[in-house]
Amino acid sequence: MTFKSIYNHKWFPRLFYTKPDGGKESGVTGYFLIEWKPIFSLGVLHFKKGSREAFHSHAFNAVTFWLKGSVTEVKHPTDVCRNFTASLKPKFTSRDNFHKVIAHTDTYALTFRGPWMDYWYEFKQGSYLTLTHGRKVLSSDTRKESAK
Repeated sequence: MTFKSIYNHKWFPRLFYTKPDGGKESGVTGYFLIEWKPIFSLGVLHFKKGSREAFHSHAFNAVTFWLKGSVTEVKHPTDVCRNFTASLKPKFTSRDNFHKVIAHTDTYALTFRGPWMDYWYEFKQGSYLTLTHGRKVLSSDTRKESAK
């Protein structure tokens, strides 16, 4: 095993770690104090103005405090929208919340994440993708039932 494969393994705790959060095209950068997928993660998220194309669920439950800026959360498939601005009131995001976030300005959030499951979903370009660690695609299907 190489150092890189050990460092990127889900069981290895990463400290002071920066990465695109949700993939390179997401427009979100995560600055993590710690990311230890089987236990928890703590970090600051920077949402660049705009949104990525994909609706998505998460591999974890999360509690988010919006620090600066404003966003709209759009749920899939209902298109129900919720707006968030800087607040001491936390936002809970369950791992099965299928949504996308549109940042109206550069926005910052403090995130506390629980343990990761081994998969989550994305919907883009008419297909549901099942993803796992490293954003590897496990399956792709155009039917909604395949992603739940």
